[in-house]
Amino acid sequence: MINLKHLRKTYLAGDVETTALDDVDISIAPGEFVAVMGPSGCGKSTLLNILGMIDSPTSGTYVFEGADISQAPERKLVELRKRRLGFVFQSFNLIDDLSVEENVELPLLYCGMRKAERRTHVREVLELVGLNARARHKPPQLSGGQQQRVAIARAVVNDPAVILADEPTGNLDMRNGEEVMGMLTTLNEQGSTIVMVTHSPKDASRAKRIIHFLDGRIVPAAADPQARQAYA
Repeated sequence: MINLKHLRKTYLAGDVETTALDDVDISIAPGEFVAVMGPSGCGKSTLLNILGMIDSPTSGTYVFEGADISQAPERKLVELRKRRLGFVFQSFNLIDDLSVEENVELPLLYCGMRKAERRTHVREVLELVGLNARARHKPPQLSGGQQQRVAIARAVVNDPAVILADEPTGNLDMRNGEEVMGMLTTLNEQGSTIVMVTHSPKDASRAKRIIHFLDGRIVPAAADPQARQAYA
């Protein structure tokens, strides 16, 4: 489903070139749950931005569902983002002026789905995350855990090929964090492919595979300071 080969990403600020990703090779099969770990500034967010087609690599290849999209035009990337990817962010990124059901409905609006069909999909995913009773509420009326469940519903409402989660429990207490991770685990068990960036070894343990980053490269777990601390 995802195949990165010799992926490199550099940024130029004046005369200073910074390498965010350096010769990265990753393959992710359909139905995998992959966690990406590493210290701040190691390249995790850059990787997620490239996987999410928000940024493009400087060199190397990114093959998604059999097609090389490394240098694809923006209009193609926009269509893929709308129809094949779901995003879950640490800060929820909900629109406070819209209701829960309207927030979840947004990806379907962007895809041009008819109203009756949109409403059916929204009801189904709100039932999945246990928030049908809160459909008319607005995000400020919800707890942090409930807001993240809304964000998960929004991410899966268009049945994406891949869910990309960026520190999904970072703003949650332990109980709500466990609930959200349980939901992601259930989605994976139902067939969803998930790539999650996290600082939490406990959250990462839910994944089927952990990829460790340091200074823009994939490294063994023993080279990751977070992993050494967690397993000491």
